[in-house]
Formats: sequence, structure tokens, C-alpha cells
Amino acid sequence: MERPKTMKALVKAHAKEGLWMQNQPIPKIGPDDVLVKISKTGICGTDIHIWNWDAWSRKTVPIPLITGHEFSGKIVETGADVADLSVGQRVSGEGHLVGKHSRASRSGRFHLDPETRGIGINEPGAFAQYLRLPAFNVIPLPDGISDEIGAILDPLGNAVHTALSFDLVGEDVLITGAGPIGIMAAAVAKHIGARHIVITDINQDRLDLAVRVADVTAVNIGNTDLKQVTDDLGLVEGFDVGLEMSGSQAALDQMIGAMVRGGRIAMLGIPPGKSAVDWSGIVLKSITIKGVYGREIFETWYKMLAMLQNGLDISALITHRFGADDFEAGFATMKSGSSGKVVLDWNAGTKTPRK
Repeated sequence: MERPKTMKALVKAHAKEGLWMQNQPIPKIGPDDVLVKISKTGICGTDIHIWNWDAWSRKTVPIPLITGHEFSGKIVETGADVADLSVGQRVSGEGHLVGKHSRASRSGRFHLDPETRGIGINEPGAFAQYLRLPAFNVIPLPDGISDEIGAILDPLGNAVHTALSFDLVGEDVLITGAGPIGIMAAAVAKHIGARHIVITDINQDRLDLAVRVADVTAVNIGNTDLKQVTDDLGLVEGFDVGLEMSGSQAALDQMIGAMVRGGRIAMLGIPPGKSAVDWSGIVLKSITIKGVYGREIFETWYKMLAMLQNGLDISALITHRFGADDFEAGFATMKSGSSGKVVLDWNAGTKTPRK
């Protein structure tokens, strides 16, 4: 059957709030690329920023651009120089397109490459029926990992990268921010053997979801004293490791106050703008803070696939599913704050794209 020449794609077509489903040409691949027929995509917090067209999006995202970077699908075409991948193979992929010239990249630390460009952010993305992807970035999906889970491996990788920044075995862990990535980090910490895991937020729906997904202690700091919780758990000195996932300066300040001396914090959340920091609390407690971005390419992928194959279960985190044509409902659900991960199905139904 001959492939059509156009595809449905979700495009940031105008410099205002929203995204638009349009007909776009199917990408042409080069000798080192593959063409992926998209099956499922996840809606990410970054996609919400792009939808809202906030200050970050306005200075980062070119218009027009096909958005989206969390995906799974099947290879339908391979470039002439691609030897280790095959048509029909189920895949996900690393959404960071790295350069080859920096010291970091040439030494194999690809996640630190300053030339990195993101699919769906700087380059055409995965909210479409087809995606061109460098073969280098392809992640084959093992048979036991579904297309839905394959579509949220990107954010799981953020959680795994953050959680594995420090040794968690037998440690007491505080996670601030019960968004999907914070909940994933709680599940990872539980899986690898942390002792007490406390996750905080002010969104009770998300905290309830964290308990269902990860079976951890969830604390609504809007109505519960964190100090009382730590006393109830028998934490005499505080938490050994903190995972800051909220992007809230107040949450980071609370975390610093709750840490043991010599505690370690991995920080994935980004506070908006510039924030005042109580450096005396950090210095006098000898706290180590590590900034985390993306995934370690490709070590994080190996680790998370191994954990998923060894019993890590995040399936309950996917709370809503929509056909791609119902993307507006999907984005509204994600923006409501009452969901976990929202997945769009690109094989479900067809409607006429609008401009």
C-alpha cells in the first residue's frame, strides 16, 4: 500500500495560545535516519508551556513547528546507512538531538552537549503521524513494554536520572512536587530500596495518585506539618536525600530545612525567574545540590528499561487517554492538575485538520 504524502500533525502555527491540527508533508529521511509511524504520544509540562505561549516558549520555539517529544511507534523506513534497525521494529526515542563537536559530546557525555536541540521544541516533533528521527536516537522497545509505557519513557528518564543521582538504598528520601515526574521518582526510589519516601505537594489529587502508583507517604503541606510527619516516621535528624521536582522556591527552602547535615539534593524543578536562596542553610548544613537535566544518554535508558523489566510498574500513572483528534480535551485535562500522564493515540479516528 502506497504511503500518503501528507500527515496529520499538531502544530504551533500562530503566536498565541493553543495548537492546531494541520496537514503537513510526511518528513523525508536522510541516510542516517529512520521514519517512525507514531502510535502513542504523551503530553508533557513543556507542551503545556508551548500551548500557553509563555515567555519561555516565545523566546525558544520557532513558528510554525510540529510539537511533542514523548512518543512510541514503529519504524516504517530506514536510511541507506542504517544497519542495526529494521522496518516493523517498535521504538521510542531520545528527544535530544546532540552535536558532535563539544568536549562533552566527544567524551560520550551527550546529555551535557551545548549544541543540543530538542524535537518538538527546536526541531519538528512527535505530535504527528510520522516522525523523522536519527537512528542514533532510536530506543528499541522490548516486547514486554507497551506502546503506552513507551510513550512516557522520556519523562520516566527524567525521574530515573534524578533519583539515581545519589545512592538511595536504605536512605530516607523527600520528594517535593507530586507531578507525574515526581511520582515516577517516588516509584523508582521505592523500587531500588529507599527506606522512608515522603512526597509533598498542595494538590491532593496528585498526592492520592502518588500513593496508588508508588505506595509512599504523601503529605499535603497545605494542611499537614511536615515536621510532624518526620517525627511520626522516627526521622531524628532529617532526610538523607532530597529530590526537588516542583520548581517551587518555597518547596526547596522547606527541603533544605528538612535535610540532615551533609544531605544531598538532586534538583530537576526550575523555579521561575530569579529566586532568593538562603545560602547559609545550605553552607552550614554542608548540603550538596546537583542540577539535573534530561537523561544521561544513553545510560539512563538502559537503567529504566531494566527496572521496567524487573518489576517497576508505573502503568497507573496514565490516567487519561484520548484520540489525537481530541487533543484539546487532552490538553485541558493535563492543565487541570487532576490527572497523571495523558496519552494521545494517533491510530484512533480521523477528523479533517483545521488551520
